[in-house]
Amino acid sequence: MRETEKSSATILYICHGGGPMPLLAGDQAHEQMRVLLKQLSARIKKPDAIVVLSAHWEEKQATITSGEKPALIYDYSGFPEASYAIQYPAVGEPVLAQKMASLFKANGLNAVLDGQRGFDHGLFIPLKIMYPAADIPCVQVSLLRNLNALSHINLGEALAELKKENVLILGSGFSFHNMQAFLNRTPAQVREMNQAFENWLLETCSSSALSENERKQRLANWTQAPHARYCHPREEHLLPLQACYGVAQAACSETFELEVLGVK
Repeated sequence: MRETEKSSATILYICHGGGPMPLLAGDQAHEQMRVLLKQLSARIKKPDAIVVLSAHWEEKQATITSGEKPALIYDYSGFPEASYAIQYPAVGEPVLAQKMASLFKANGLNAVLDGQRGFDHGLFIPLKIMYPAADIPCVQVSLLRNLNALSHINLGEALAELKKENVLILGSGFSFHNMQAFLNRTPAQVREMNQAFENWLLETCSSSALSENERKQRLANWTQAPHARYCHPREEHLLPLQACYGVAQAACSETFELEVLGVK
């Protein structure tokens, strides 16, 4: 978590869990996640708007939801019927979307406004836990299809101006995302590899001994971390973190460790 100094914004990289499971009755695999998200929303100042970079949207160039009333995208399958009746009627924020597009372009990045695209579960699952009233306007930003870490840091840097506003910038992903390991119930060797990567990630994001250039280079070259490609065979769930760092351009003020889906 990063609460920016001399500004109003809060920047968070969070786990959004496995599909709709955090909202399903009887689910215990996301209890620690639910508790933490509720605690965080109670601690931080209620934002005027929320900007979400979700692992579940990729485009060739930065694309921003600009509709006034985006629908929900139930971008998961094989779950109970109730999963497809979840509602989160948060409105969009077209003025903020336009400002973000202008910031991207001013920083040499192509940007597209999409007035038809809805909110995917990387947005509505965690926000339904954090802000169940759905009374805060939301804007979602795509990842870049190139999945390049430095490109996502640059994407975040282009939005650094938003630190002056009372917004929540939310990177919605997962610091461990190996689906085969989840299915195999994470044996001890998997936990050891995950922990080695987590230790590297925690040091990279929080250590005051690193210069910001060193921190940026480590995040840009994250595949050099211990067991990086085992923890992220595909990096889309990690890249919201790089984008959040690009906005903050500083060490995080606080980190959290919790168990989700049997992985800590």
